[in-house]
Amino acid sequence: MVVASLAVVVLATGYSLRSSADTVTTTSSVATSMSSTTTTIAPEVHQAGWTIVSASGRGVMVDVRNIDIGGVVYRAVRLRARTTLLRWHVGAGDPNLWARAPLDAGPRIDWSSEGRAGVVAVFNGGFKQAASAGGAVVDGLTLNPLVKGDMTIVVNRFGHWAMGVWGSSGFPSPGFDPIEYRQNLGALVAHARPTPLSATTNPNVWGSPLRNVATEPRSALGVDAAGNLIYVASMQPALAHSLALALVQAGALTGMELDINPYWPILGAASAPLHGPGGTYAVQLVNAEHSPNIYDTGWERDFFVALAEPSSWKCEWASGGLRSGTAPPQPQALHIVGAGCLLVRVTPPTS
Repeated sequence: MVVASLAVVVLATGYSLRSSADTVTTTSSVATSMSSTTTTIAPEVHQAGWTIVSASGRGVMVDVRNIDIGGVVYRAVRLRARTTLLRWHVGAGDPNLWARAPLDAGPRIDWSSEGRAGVVAVFNGGFKQAASAGGAVVDGLTLNPLVKGDMTIVVNRFGHWAMGVWGSSGFPSPGFDPIEYRQNLGALVAHARPTPLSATTNPNVWGSPLRNVATEPRSALGVDAAGNLIYVASMQPALAHSLALALVQAGALTGMELDINPYWPILGAASAPLHGPGGTYAVQLVNAEHSPNIYDTGWERDFFVALAEPSSWKCEWASGGLRSGTAPPQPQALHIVGAGCLLVRVTPPTS
Protein backbone atom coordinates (compact mmCIF):
# COMPACT_ATOMS: atom_id res chain seq x y z
CA MET A 1 0.00 0.00 0.00
CA VAL A 2 2.74 2.41 0.88
CA VAL A 3 4.85 1.93 -2.24
CA ALA A 4 3.42 3.29 -5.46
CA SER A 5 3.04 0.91 -8.40
CA LEU A 6 5.57 3.05 -10.30
CA ALA A 7 8.18 2.19 -7.70
CA VAL A 8 7.51 -1.53 -7.98
CA VAL A 9 7.96 -1.50 -11.76
CA VAL A 10 11.06 0.65 -11.49
CA LEU A 11 12.83 -1.70 -9.11
CA ALA A 12 11.85 -4.81 -11.02
CA THR A 13 13.39 -3.50 -14.25
CA GLY A 14 16.64 -2.08 -12.90
CA TYR A 15 15.38 1.40 -13.57
CA SER A 16 17.60 3.93 -15.35
CA LEU A 17 16.23 7.10 -16.90
CA ARG A 18 17.32 8.58 -20.21
CA SER A 19 15.48 11.07 -22.33
CA SER A 20 16.10 13.89 -24.74
CA ALA A 21 16.20 16.16 -21.70
CA ASP A 22 19.38 14.42 -20.57
CA THR A 23 21.50 16.03 -23.27
CA VAL A 24 22.57 19.63 -23.61
CA THR A 25 24.08 20.69 -26.94
CA THR A 26 26.61 23.51 -27.04
CA THR A 27 28.11 25.02 -30.22
CA SER A 28 31.73 26.15 -30.31
CA SER A 29 33.76 27.90 -33.02
CA VAL A 30 36.91 26.26 -34.39
CA ALA A 31 39.43 27.51 -36.93
CA THR A 32 37.90 25.99 -40.05
CA SER A 33 34.35 25.00 -39.17
CA MET A 34 31.54 24.99 -36.64
CA SER A 35 31.13 21.92 -34.47
CA SER A 36 28.54 20.88 -31.92
CA THR A 37 29.50 19.18 -28.68
CA THR A 38 26.87 17.19 -26.84
CA THR A 39 27.30 16.81 -23.09
CA THR A 40 25.27 14.13 -21.35
CA ILE A 41 23.97 14.99 -17.90
CA ALA A 42 23.57 11.87 -15.79
CA PRO A 43 20.06 11.45 -14.41
CA GLU A 44 19.25 10.74 -10.78
CA VAL A 45 19.14 6.94 -10.55
CA HIS A 46 17.85 4.31 -8.17
CA GLN A 47 19.96 3.58 -5.10
CA ALA A 48 19.93 0.20 -3.40
CA GLY A 49 17.97 0.21 -0.18
CA TRP A 50 15.60 2.95 -1.34
CA THR A 51 12.28 2.59 -3.17
CA ILE A 52 11.41 5.12 -5.86
CA VAL A 53 8.19 7.04 -5.27
CA SER A 54 8.32 9.48 -8.20
CA ALA A 55 10.54 10.21 -11.19
CA SER A 56 10.74 12.63 -14.13
CA GLY A 57 12.86 13.17 -17.22
CA ARG A 58 15.71 14.15 -14.89
CA GLY A 59 15.50 10.86 -13.01
CA VAL A 60 14.41 10.03 -9.48
CA MET A 61 12.66 12.85 -7.63
CA VAL A 62 11.54 11.23 -4.37
CA ASP A 63 12.45 7.91 -2.80
CA VAL A 64 11.64 6.23 0.51
CA ARG A 65 12.90 3.61 2.95
CA ASN A 66 12.03 2.35 6.42
CA ILE A 67 14.63 2.43 9.18
CA ASP A 68 14.38 0.40 12.40
CA ILE A 69 16.12 1.88 15.43
CA GLY A 70 15.62 -0.37 18.45
CA GLY A 71 12.12 -1.37 17.40
CA VAL A 72 11.02 2.14 16.39
CA VAL A 73 10.34 2.14 12.65
CA TYR A 74 11.02 5.47 10.95
CA ARG A 75 9.86 6.47 7.50
CA ALA A 76 12.63 8.26 5.63
CA VAL A 77 11.65 10.25 2.53
CA ARG A 78 14.41 11.76 0.40
CA LEU A 79 14.07 14.70 -1.98
CA ARG A 80 16.76 14.63 -4.65
CA ALA A 81 18.48 18.01 -4.87
CA ARG A 82 18.77 18.03 -8.68
CA THR A 83 15.17 17.07 -9.46
CA THR A 84 13.01 18.75 -6.81
CA LEU A 85 12.64 22.17 -5.24
CA LEU A 86 11.31 23.31 -1.86
CA ARG A 87 9.00 25.97 -0.50
CA TRP A 88 8.04 26.80 3.09
CA HIS A 89 4.57 27.83 4.25
CA VAL A 90 3.39 29.71 7.31
CA GLY A 91 0.54 28.18 9.32
CA ALA A 92 -2.80 29.88 9.94
CA GLY A 93 -2.15 30.00 13.68
CA ASP A 94 1.64 29.86 13.91
CA PRO A 95 4.13 31.55 13.46
CA ASN A 96 2.67 35.00 14.06
CA LEU A 97 2.14 37.70 11.45
CA TRP A 98 1.05 35.02 8.98
CA ALA A 99 -1.59 37.34 7.51
CA ARG A 100 1.22 39.61 6.28
CA ALA A 101 3.00 36.78 4.48
CA PRO A 102 2.60 36.42 0.70
CA LEU A 103 -0.42 34.38 -0.35
CA ASP A 104 1.70 31.66 -1.88
CA ALA A 105 3.57 31.22 1.42
CA GLY A 106 0.33 31.07 3.41
CA PRO A 107 -1.36 28.24 5.34
CA ARG A 108 -2.32 26.09 2.34
CA ILE A 109 -0.71 24.88 -0.85
CA ASP A 110 -0.93 27.62 -3.46
CA TRP A 111 -2.20 25.54 -6.37
CA SER A 112 -2.23 28.52 -8.74
CA SER A 113 1.54 28.75 -8.33
CA GLU A 114 2.88 25.47 -6.96
CA GLY A 115 0.40 23.38 -8.93
CA ARG A 116 2.04 24.51 -12.18
CA ALA A 117 5.27 22.78 -11.23
CA GLY A 118 3.52 19.88 -9.49
CA VAL A 119 3.58 18.92 -5.82
CA VAL A 120 5.57 15.74 -5.11
CA ALA A 121 5.76 15.83 -1.30
CA VAL A 122 4.55 17.71 1.77
CA PHE A 123 5.62 17.50 5.40
CA ASN A 124 5.33 19.32 8.72
CA GLY A 125 7.48 22.15 9.98
CA GLY A 126 8.85 22.93 13.43
CA PHE A 127 7.75 23.91 16.92
CA LYS A 128 5.25 26.59 17.86
CA GLN A 129 6.55 30.11 18.22
CA ALA A 130 5.73 29.98 21.95
CA ALA A 131 8.28 27.17 22.38
CA SER A 132 11.13 29.64 21.67
CA ALA A 133 12.81 27.03 19.46
CA GLY A 134 14.19 29.50 16.92
CA GLY A 135 13.29 32.05 14.31
CA ALA A 136 11.40 32.17 11.03
CA VAL A 137 11.62 34.64 8.14
CA VAL A 138 9.84 34.75 4.78
CA ASP A 139 11.09 37.23 2.17
CA GLY A 140 12.12 39.93 4.59
CA LEU A 141 9.14 39.48 6.91
CA THR A 142 10.47 38.39 10.31
CA LEU A 143 7.86 36.13 11.87
CA ASN A 144 10.21 35.29 14.75
CA PRO A 145 13.78 36.62 15.18
CA LEU A 146 16.61 34.32 14.08
CA VAL A 147 18.71 32.87 16.92
CA LYS A 148 22.48 32.52 16.67
CA GLY A 149 23.56 28.92 17.21
CA ASP A 150 20.27 27.32 16.13
CA MET A 151 20.02 24.86 13.28
CA THR A 152 18.50 26.55 10.25
CA ILE A 153 17.17 25.49 6.88
CA VAL A 154 17.23 28.23 4.25
CA VAL A 155 15.56 28.24 0.83
CA ASN A 156 16.28 30.57 -2.07
CA ARG A 157 14.05 31.80 -4.91
CA PHE A 158 14.92 28.76 -7.03
CA GLY A 159 13.74 26.40 -4.28
CA HIS A 160 17.27 25.23 -3.49
CA TRP A 161 17.96 24.51 0.18
CA ALA A 162 20.87 24.56 2.61
CA MET A 163 21.13 23.63 6.28
CA GLY A 164 23.56 24.79 8.93
CA VAL A 165 24.09 26.56 12.25
CA TRP A 166 22.96 30.17 12.08
CA GLY A 167 25.87 32.52 12.69
CA SER A 168 28.53 29.99 11.70
CA SER A 169 31.15 30.96 9.13
CA GLY A 170 30.19 30.28 5.52
CA PHE A 171 26.52 29.58 6.14
CA PRO A 172 24.69 30.25 3.99
CA SER A 173 27.25 30.33 1.22
CA PRO A 174 27.91 33.63 -0.59
CA GLY A 175 25.37 34.24 -3.34
CA PHE A 176 22.82 31.75 -2.01
CA ASP A 177 20.43 34.62 -1.14
CA PRO A 178 17.70 32.91 0.93
CA ILE A 179 14.13 34.13 0.83
CA GLU A 180 12.93 31.69 3.53
CA TYR A 181 14.48 30.73 6.88
CA ARG A 182 13.22 28.20 9.45
CA GLN A 183 15.02 27.33 12.68
CA ASN A 184 14.26 24.64 15.25
CA LEU A 185 16.57 24.17 18.26
CA GLY A 186 20.23 23.13 18.08
CA ALA A 187 21.92 20.51 15.93
CA LEU A 188 20.52 16.98 16.19
CA VAL A 189 23.14 15.59 13.76
CA ALA A 190 26.54 17.06 12.89
CA HIS A 191 29.36 15.58 10.79
CA ALA A 192 27.25 12.47 10.12
CA ARG A 193 26.92 11.67 13.84
CA PRO A 194 24.28 12.30 16.50
CA THR A 195 25.35 15.27 18.58
CA PRO A 196 26.12 14.73 22.27
CA LEU A 197 23.11 16.93 23.02
CA SER A 198 20.84 14.46 21.23
CA ALA A 199 21.54 11.95 24.04
CA THR A 200 20.82 14.35 26.92
CA THR A 201 18.93 12.96 29.91
CA ASN A 202 16.82 16.13 29.99
CA PRO A 203 13.96 15.45 27.56
CA ASN A 204 12.79 19.06 27.63
CA VAL A 205 15.85 20.08 25.60
CA TRP A 206 14.12 18.54 22.57
CA GLY A 207 10.63 19.88 23.18
CA SER A 208 7.86 19.74 25.74
CA PRO A 209 6.66 16.13 25.68
CA LEU A 210 2.96 15.45 26.02
CA ARG A 211 2.00 14.54 29.61
CA ASN A 212 5.73 14.76 30.43
CA VAL A 213 6.37 11.41 28.75
CA ALA A 214 9.83 11.69 27.17
CA THR A 215 9.17 9.20 24.38
CA GLU A 216 6.99 10.84 21.74
CA PRO A 217 6.35 10.65 17.99
CA ARG A 218 9.06 12.79 16.42
CA SER A 219 10.14 14.17 13.04
CA ALA A 220 13.38 15.59 11.70
CA LEU A 221 15.09 16.95 8.61
CA GLY A 222 18.62 16.42 7.34
CA VAL A 223 20.91 16.93 4.35
CA ASP A 224 23.21 14.23 2.93
CA ALA A 225 26.56 14.39 1.12
CA ALA A 226 24.86 14.90 -2.26
CA GLY A 227 22.78 17.79 -0.91
CA ASN A 228 19.57 15.76 -0.89
CA LEU A 229 16.97 16.60 1.75
CA ILE A 230 15.85 13.78 4.06
CA TYR A 231 12.68 13.86 6.15
CA VAL A 232 12.51 11.22 8.89
CA ALA A 233 9.56 10.57 11.24
CA SER A 234 7.77 7.92 13.25
CA MET A 235 4.46 7.90 15.08
CA GLN A 236 5.91 5.43 17.59
CA PRO A 237 7.19 6.82 20.92
CA ALA A 238 10.87 7.70 20.62
CA LEU A 239 13.66 9.78 22.13
CA ALA A 240 15.58 12.46 20.26
CA HIS A 241 18.71 10.28 20.15
CA SER A 242 16.79 7.53 18.34
CA LEU A 243 15.60 10.11 15.83
CA ALA A 244 19.19 11.29 15.31
CA LEU A 245 20.34 7.71 14.69
CA ALA A 246 17.62 7.29 12.06
CA LEU A 247 18.77 10.45 10.27
CA VAL A 248 22.36 9.22 10.24
CA GLN A 249 21.33 5.81 8.93
CA ALA A 250 19.41 7.57 6.16
CA GLY A 251 22.64 9.31 5.15
CA ALA A 252 22.34 12.72 6.81
CA LEU A 253 25.52 14.68 7.47
CA THR A 254 23.65 17.36 9.36
CA GLY A 255 20.17 17.43 10.83
CA MET A 256 17.58 19.24 12.90
CA GLU A 257 14.49 18.17 14.78
CA LEU A 258 11.08 19.23 13.49
CA ASP A 259 7.77 18.93 15.35
CA ILE A 260 6.97 16.25 17.95
CA ASN A 261 3.93 14.79 19.78
CA PRO A 262 1.14 12.75 18.13
CA TYR A 263 -0.86 15.62 16.62
CA TRP A 264 1.82 17.30 14.50
CA PRO A 265 3.93 14.98 12.26
CA ILE A 266 2.35 14.85 8.78
CA LEU A 267 3.84 13.43 5.59
CA GLY A 268 2.74 12.83 2.04
CA ALA A 269 4.70 11.80 -1.07
CA ALA A 270 2.94 11.37 -4.42
CA SER A 271 3.83 8.91 -7.17
CA ALA A 272 3.30 11.66 -9.80
CA PRO A 273 3.25 15.47 -9.50
CA LEU A 274 -0.08 16.80 -8.24
CA HIS A 275 -1.49 19.84 -10.00
CA GLY A 276 -4.60 20.41 -7.89
CA PRO A 277 -6.18 19.61 -4.51
CA GLY A 278 -7.53 16.22 -3.54
CA GLY A 279 -4.66 14.20 -4.97
CA THR A 280 -3.40 10.86 -3.68
CA TYR A 281 -0.22 10.57 -1.62
CA ALA A 282 1.14 7.05 -2.05
CA VAL A 283 3.49 7.38 0.94
CA GLN A 284 2.30 8.63 4.32
CA LEU A 285 3.18 8.20 7.99
CA VAL A 286 1.76 5.03 9.51
CA ASN A 287 -0.84 5.95 12.17
CA ALA A 288 -0.57 9.70 11.55
CA GLU A 289 -3.50 11.66 12.94
CA HIS A 290 -3.89 13.78 9.79
CA SER A 291 -3.97 13.20 6.06
CA PRO A 292 -1.45 15.27 4.07
CA ASN A 293 -4.46 16.58 2.12
CA ILE A 294 -5.02 18.85 5.10
CA TYR A 295 -2.55 21.20 3.42
CA ASP A 296 -4.97 21.61 0.49
CA THR A 297 -7.40 23.73 2.46
CA GLY A 298 -5.29 25.27 5.20
CA TRP A 299 -3.46 24.18 8.32
CA GLU A 300 -2.67 25.89 11.61
CA ARG A 301 1.06 25.13 11.62
CA ASP A 302 3.92 25.74 9.21
CA PHE A 303 4.88 23.12 6.62
CA PHE A 304 7.07 22.41 3.58
CA VAL A 305 6.05 21.69 -0.01
CA ALA A 306 8.35 19.92 -2.49
CA LEU A 307 7.81 20.50 -6.20
CA ALA A 308 9.03 18.86 -9.42
CA GLU A 309 11.75 20.58 -11.41
CA PRO A 310 11.17 20.78 -15.20
CA SER A 311 12.28 17.67 -17.08
CA SER A 312 14.81 19.70 -19.08
CA TRP A 313 18.14 20.29 -17.33
CA LYS A 314 18.28 23.71 -19.01
CA CYS A 315 15.20 24.99 -17.19
CA GLU A 316 14.16 25.59 -13.60
CA TRP A 317 11.33 27.13 -11.65
CA ALA A 318 11.89 30.40 -9.81
CA SER A 319 9.83 32.53 -7.46
CA GLY A 320 9.26 36.07 -8.59
CA GLY A 321 10.07 37.23 -5.09
CA LEU A 322 7.58 37.30 -2.25
CA ARG A 323 5.87 40.53 -1.26
CA SER A 324 5.29 41.36 2.37
CA GLY A 325 5.33 44.21 4.85
CA THR A 326 3.62 47.45 3.83
CA ALA A 327 1.65 46.14 0.84
CA PRO A 328 -1.18 43.62 1.12
CA PRO A 329 0.00 40.06 0.51
CA GLN A 330 0.11 39.16 -3.17
CA PRO A 331 0.58 35.83 -4.93
CA GLN A 332 3.93 35.50 -6.69
CA ALA A 333 3.55 32.71 -9.22
CA LEU A 334 6.48 30.50 -10.07
CA HIS A 335 7.88 31.12 -13.52
CA ILE A 336 10.18 28.96 -15.58
CA VAL A 337 13.63 30.32 -16.42
CA GLY A 338 16.40 29.23 -18.79
CA ALA A 339 17.33 29.80 -22.40
CA GLY A 340 14.71 28.42 -24.76
CA CYS A 341 12.38 27.23 -21.98
CA LEU A 342 8.68 27.22 -22.72
CA LEU A 343 5.93 27.87 -20.22
CA VAL A 344 4.57 24.62 -18.82
CA ARG A 345 0.92 24.50 -19.83
CA VAL A 346 -0.71 23.27 -16.66
CA THR A 347 -3.90 24.97 -15.49
CA PRO A 348 -4.64 23.79 -11.95
CA PRO A 349 -7.96 24.48 -10.22
CA THR A 350 -8.20 27.88 -8.56
CA SER A 351 -9.68 26.49 -5.36
